[in-house]
Amino acid sequence: MSEEIVFYHNPQSRSAIVRWMLEELELPYRVELLRFDQKEQKQPAYLAINPMGKVPSIVHRGVVVTEVAAICTYLADAFPARKLAPALDDPRRGTYLRWLFFAAACVEPAVSDRAFQRPAVDPSAIGYGSYEDVMRTVETALARGPFLLGEWFTAADVYLGAQLGWAMMTKAIEPRPLFTAYSERCRARPGSQRAEAKDAALQKART
Repeated sequence: MSEEIVFYHNPQSRSAIVRWMLEELELPYRVELLRFDQKEQKQPAYLAINPMGKVPSIVHRGVVVTEVAAICTYLADAFPARKLAPALDDPRRGTYLRWLFFAAACVEPAVSDRAFQRPAVDPSAIGYGSYEDVMRTVETALARGPFLLGEWFTAADVYLGAQLGWAMMTKAIEPRPLFTAYSERCRARPGSQRAEAKDAALQKART
C-alpha cells in the first residue's frame, strides 16, 4: 500500500482544481501528465484507472479516486492534520459538506448550461432548479465570509473558489461583488499561487 499520491493531470481541465488542493496539503505528489493532443486519456492504460477517460484521477494507498469533489473530500479527510475539513464529529461538518456538494451538484451544471446556452428546462425537472436561484444561494453562502465556514478555509473553498474564478474569467457568469472578492481571497492563497505557477510552467514546457 503506497502512501505516494499519484495525480493524473492535464492543466487545461478541471484537474487544475485538484492541483490546487494538493498544493494546499503541502505534501509531495507525483504528476502523471496526460496529453489531450495525443489522446493519452483514452488509452487502455489510463482507461483501466478511469473508464471515463477523463482527468483528474488520483491513486493513493491503492485506491483510485475520480471526480473533483470526491478527490477534494478524500484528500481533506486522508490528511486531517492539514485542517482542510471539519472532523466527523464537528458540527460544522454538515455545512462544509453542504456547500462542497452544492458546488458540484448545482453550481457547475447551472453555469455549464448557461455557458453553452442549453435549452431552458422547467426548473422543477432538474436538480439545480434555476440559474438565478443557484447564484442567489451562492451569494447567501458567501455573505457570511470571508470563506464558506467563516474564517476557516476548507476544501469546499478550493472547489467553489476555482469554479467561480473560472466562470468569471470565461464570462460564463457575471462578476458580482461577493464573487469577485471571494475569488480574489482564494487566489491570494499561497497554495493557489503555487498551483497556477506549476501549471503555467508545465504548459510552457510543452510548447
